[in-house]
Amino acid sequence: MRKTRALAAAGAAVAVLGVAAPVAVADGGRVANPSNIVAQPGVIARGGQLTITVDGCPHGGHATSNAFQRTNLTPVNNHNDIARGNDIARGNDTARGTATIDDNARPGPYDITVHCSGRSLTRPAAFTVIGGVRGGIGGSSTTGATPTDLAIGGSLVAAAVAGSGFFWMRRRAEKRI
Repeated sequence: MRKTRALAAAGAAVAVLGVAAPVAVADGGRVANPSNIVAQPGVIARGGQLTITVDGCPHGGHATSNAFQRTNLTPVNNHNDIARGNDIARGNDTARGTATIDDNARPGPYDITVHCSGRSLTRPAAFTVIGGVRGGIGGSSTTGATPTDLAIGGSLVAAAVAGSGFFWMRRRAEKRI
């Protein structure tokens, strides 16, 4: 009776290991799952370069977004971690790539989807594209002055002229006394 239980337990253990072994061997002993997508800088202008780093992507892959073309991710070998005796797998499981933000990308947050080792991961709102500026018309306007802007500016200029005239006339009257 005891031998039967022991054989049943051993058979179950072999079955579990037999199912898990092909998955582990297929990726060098580790199951690769992309994780921890980091986009630097977090806020970027159109035409800028975005660095994408992904953990759990030992063989590289690619990243996609509506703000840039498909970008290849290449494995990063962090020799400093290996030299310090840290976890060797940490340096080899990371992949990195550089994407250039499209010139026609609209301002706002964008997702990044990473594909590696046959798996995908999406990080919502991974980075934000900001609108470009026109340096010749004030530096912060992207579409030019609206009629409302002109009315407000004109009112402020008129108020400044009227106030200056009033002050000047008052000072002039004081000198005559």
